Amino acid sequence: MSVSRSATRLVWIAVCLLVVIGVAAVTRRTIVLFFPGSLGSGSSSPAALDTGFTRNTILTLIHILPGALFLVLAAFQFAPGIRRKHLQFHRWSGRVLVVTGLIVGVSALVMSYRMNIGGPNETAATTLFGIVFLICLIKAYVYIRRKEVARHREWMIRAYAVGLGVATTRPIVGMFFAFRRLTPHEFFGIAFWLGFTITLLAAEAWIDYTRYHGSERMRNAEAPDSSHTFAA
Repeated sequence: MSVSRSATRLVWIAVCLLVVIGVAAVTRRTIVLFFPGSLGSGSSSPAALDTGFTRNTILTLIHILPGALFLVLAAFQFAPGIRRKHLQFHRWSGRVLVVTGLIVGVSALVMSYRMNIGGPNETAATTLFGIVFLICLIKAYVYIRRKEVARHREWMIRAYAVGLGVATTRPIVGMFFAFRRLTPHEFFGIAFWLGFTITLLAAEAWIDYTRYHGSERMRNAEAPDSSHTFAA
């Protein structure tokens, strides 16, 4: 029994969608940083919430630009065709991925305390998942150094899920803005908790699913051929 093609396709569609959202968010924030007020104004607009990022432009760029690279590059790392046909690229891009991931994770922890919109609730979410991200990334690196590819893959999936969680947060924030039941200070923390948790739980579900089907495939390969079972 192998992993369903339809399930794999669905996961890739979700990942690509989140990557697009993440890169779009980075593009928007970069434009706002270099051209303040160019994408809207007013106390309730998303652009009006960029004040903290504008005051910390360098730190923000150090975080978001490697973050965009991480989201895009990691997607290529998981592509089976690239791993099989371009192993050298996979290895070198993996090294770049670890470096960019460390920059993203450490800068996220600094940003959690220097700038936030949702107050302590948002800081708690970004701090916790920033630490989780760094732990997953480091464990993935340690396992690949030990040649334990299966465990490396699983921890890299977890790290990537936390990274994608930032993109998952964006549509959730958009829904809060649309309903206008809470202020940004009230809902940003909630949005971050939901975004990171949903994506990480989805990653764990995918890890369990592929681990089960991978073990099933190995058992089937090791089982005796049924056509010879009654040959004697």
